Amino acid sequence: MRDRANAAAMLRALGASERLLRHLQLVGEAADALMAVYSGLQLHFDARLIELGVALHDAGKIVHPEELDGPGSRHEPAGQALMLANGVPPALARCCVSHAAWQDPGNSFEELSVALADKLWKGKREEALELLVIDMAAAQRGQARWDVFTTLDSAFEDIAASGSERLRHSIV
Repeated sequence: MRDRANAAAMLRALGASERLLRHLQLVGEAADALMAVYSGLQLHFDARLIELGVALHDAGKIVHPEELDGPGSRHEPAGQALMLANGVPPALARCCVSHAAWQDPGNSFEELSVALADKLWKGKREEALELLVIDMAAAQRGQARWDVFTTLDSAFEDIAASGSERLRHSIV
């Protein structure tokens, strides 16, 4: 899979609704903003994994469409299984589960970024998740948390601030 367009085409072929595809696109906008900040900080990250992880993270809502409008976590393992069954690499398919299980140990910076974009796109701040991302960024730069906190926290606030606008665009 090369890019978001390929991901969207695959999901569409698997029966994704236009609403789900629009959601994934809007989360992608938040992810793009995150990656721009990461690049500005000269962080090393797999942009393709973040881009495609965001594009596929809710694939299981094809199988469990009721979870697009309501609560539920059945879409997470279902999405991973669906992606693996369709030839998606395991590290990428894992984003279907890790975007919700971000508290679990062993998640990569990229997986945490997918989870964070999935929160910020709608204006939601998740302090514990944000601190995990900040701490990983600081460790990568060989700095203390507070050396990168202001830059990243401000970026998270800016992305979240436009969440209500993205929510308005999520209706198809």
